[in-house]
Amino acid sequence: MEDQSNIELPETLLEVARYFSDPDRCVGFMVSIRWANGVVCPHCGSKDHYYLTTRRIWKCKGCKKQFSAKVGTVMEESPLGLDIWFTAMWLLANAKNGISSYELHRALGITQKSAWFVLHRVRLALNAGSFEKKLTGIVESDESYIGGRISNMHKDKKEKMPKGRGTVGKAIVMGVLERGDAGKLSSVRAKVIQDIRRETLHGEIRSNVEEGSSIFTDSLASYQGLEADYVHKFVDHAVQYVDGVVHTNGLENFWSLLKRTVRGTYTHIDADHLFRYLDEQAYRFNNRKDDDQGRFVKALGSVTGKRLTYKELIGKDSKKPEQKQKKE
Repeated sequence: MEDQSNIELPETLLEVARYFSDPDRCVGFMVSIRWANGVVCPHCGSKDHYYLTTRRIWKCKGCKKQFSAKVGTVMEESPLGLDIWFTAMWLLANAKNGISSYELHRALGITQKSAWFVLHRVRLALNAGSFEKKLTGIVESDESYIGGRISNMHKDKKEKMPKGRGTVGKAIVMGVLERGDAGKLSSVRAKVIQDIRRETLHGEIRSNVEEGSSIFTDSLASYQGLEADYVHKFVDHAVQYVDGVVHTNGLENFWSLLKRTVRGTYTHIDADHLFRYLDEQAYRFNNRKDDDQGRFVKALGSVTGKRLTYKELIGKDSKKPEQKQKKE
């Protein structure tokens, strides 16, 4: 393997394609990110092993098992090379409006089905997981609706939709955003929720926001009652959108970026996978001041300890009926 310590890392997509065209360099780069203090067997944790150069894998002397740089990551059991994975990760982490599976399939010369699976596994890597630290200071909270307009649906599908406002049949997403200051950027957390009842919204806020913080919302009645644990202020959008420092414009900006991605790139998102696209958008938003290289390296550093099989992705491992792959 090539020593990565003195090599200048790629900064553009063209440099990425050239840099990772060498399989040995790919393995060396993965090792430098994943095992900075030396390769460790993902099966038993032993550092006593030897490297099989011709196959680019290790053989552990402790548990006698073989492993590659992909084992124990979102890339495990993938027949695709690390060059494909690294390029896909670079594209998704840095494409402002996302990248569809069809676009990735054409760009990398893999099937659309493989591209769809790769992108969802990369989105899993972008997921921040459980947050150890709650949001503090001034926090905005808001909800939005994701889904196509009933007027654009086929007649047969339109007839099956329940009657009501334009939000009928759409998925509900909730976001909480901690405002930044002079030395800190604002950061967002977004999640799919089942309804906008008081117990649902209050539960999400209590799970993500430190008590005593300031909560700014719109005038939705479900937010009432937060005053016991938070400094709650709201703005009535029927009257105005900004009342001094009280507004939810930070989250409105995030929703705008999300919907631009949905409408312009993905066009159709299955409700069962919506949370993955929220993770993708939140990752780019929260790391928006990093350069392309920084976002890529940070994403690659999060691939370990996460796994998503194709059966899990399409719902075969659950009790639900099989979900068809949705093409972007």
